[in-house]
Amino acid sequence: MTSLILASQSPFRRMLMENAGLAFRAQAAEIDERAAEAALAERNPTPQEVAVALAIEKARDVAERNPGALVIGSDQTLSLEGRVFHKPADMAEAKGHLTTMSGRTHSLNCGVALLRDGETLWSHISVAHMTMRPLSEAFIDRHLARVGMRVLASVGAYQLEGEGVQLFERIDGDYFTILGLPMLPLLAKLRDLGAIDA
Repeated sequence: MTSLILASQSPFRRMLMENAGLAFRAQAAEIDERAAEAALAERNPTPQEVAVALAIEKARDVAERNPGALVIGSDQTLSLEGRVFHKPADMAEAKGHLTTMSGRTHSLNCGVALLRDGETLWSHISVAHMTMRPLSEAFIDRHLARVGMRVLASVGAYQLEGEGVQLFERIDGDYFTILGLPMLPLLAKLRDLGAIDA
C-alpha cells in the first residue's frame, strides 16, 4: 500500500481519519495561507476556489518533502454574502464574527485534494450551509467566556462538536465537511486509486 500522509496537524482531521481506520501519518504543511490567498486574489476566486487552492498548496508542500507518498490536503473557508472569514486573531474578533453571523446563514466551504510527487490527482469541494440562531450580545459574551481560547482555532469562532452546536438553528450539509475533511468523497477516491481496501 502507498504511504498516506495527511497534510495537517488538525486534531479533528486526524480523528476523522483514525475513526475511519486509515493507516496514515500527519505532517503539517508549512505555507503562509494569507500570502497564498493574496496570490490568488487577482483571479477574483470564489471562496470555494480558495478552499480548493489552499488544499492543493498544503498537499504540494508536504508531497515535496515525501517523494512517492499520497498526500491529502484540506482547507476550509467560511463565507457570508461575499465576505470571507478567517480564524479570529483574538476574542474581540471572535465576538465580531459571531455577532455578524447571528441570525444569518453562512457557508463552510471545504476543499480536499490528493497529490503525489507534485501532481494533483484529484480535488473536490464540499459545502455546508449553517444557519445561526439570533444571538444576544450577552449570550455571545457568556458563550465565549465558557469556551475560551479554543474558538480562535476555528474559522467561524465556533466548534460544532462542542458547545458551538448551541449557536445554530439549522444545518444543511455533511458533518465531515463541517469538521474540515469531506470523508465520503475522499474515501471513494482513495478506493479508486487503490490506496485503501475496496
